[in-house]
Amino acid sequence: MTLRTIHELKNDTFAQMHTLEALMAALIMVGIIVFTVQATSLTPLTSSTANAHIEAQLQAMGQDMLNVLSYSPYGDDSDLKKDIINWDGKEYVWDGNQYESIDSQNKTLDNSSFVDILSFIAIPRGIAHNVDLAWVNDNGISSSKAYIYNGDPSNNAVIVSKKLVLSNTDVGDASAFFATTGIADADDSTDFYNIVNVRLTLWRM
Repeated sequence: MTLRTIHELKNDTFAQMHTLEALMAALIMVGIIVFTVQATSLTPLTSSTANAHIEAQLQAMGQDMLNVLSYSPYGDDSDLKKDIINWDGKEYVWDGNQYESIDSQNKTLDNSSFVDILSFIAIPRGIAHNVDLAWVNDNGISSSKAYIYNGDPSNNAVIVSKKLVLSNTDVGDASAFFATTGIADADDSTDFYNIVNVRLTLWRM
C-alpha cells in the first residue's frame, strides 16, 4: 500500500465523519422543530403577546381597585364593606350614564364607592365589568348574586377577587339583611355572619 493510498483512505474517513456529523445535526434540528410545533397550540384563539399584555394590565388594575376599596382607616369600615352592607340586593347595569336597576329604570345605584371607582377608571377606558358576590350558606351550599352586570365576558377577561368578613354587628338586623341581600348568616351562634367573596371581572369591549 502506497503513501498516496493511505492518504486517500484518511481523506475518505474524514469525509464520512463530516457527512455523518452533518446528518446528525440535521436530525437534531428537525426533532427540535417537530417538538416545538407539537408543544405549541397554534389555533386562531391563541392569545397574542398584545392580548397577554392587556390582560396583565387589567389584572393589575382590578386588583388595585379592590385594594383601594378594601382599605379601612383605624376604627372605620372599608368602603367595600359599606357597599355590601348598604346593598339593596338588586342587580344593576351601566346604561351609558349611570348604573340602573334591571327591575326599575327609576332605581339607580347611588352612594356606592364601587360606582365611583368604576366610573373614574374603567368606564372612561372602555373596560366592561361585572361585580359578583359569592358566599356559603349555613348548609354549606355556595351561592352568588350579581351586584353589577354588563354582559358575558370575552375570552380575554380577567377576574380578581377580595374576601370580606361580615359580623352580626356589621349587618345589624340579620333577618332584614338576609331578606334584602340573600346573604345568609353562616353561624347564628356567634357574632360571625359570613364571608363574602367579591369578584370583579374586567374585559376590553
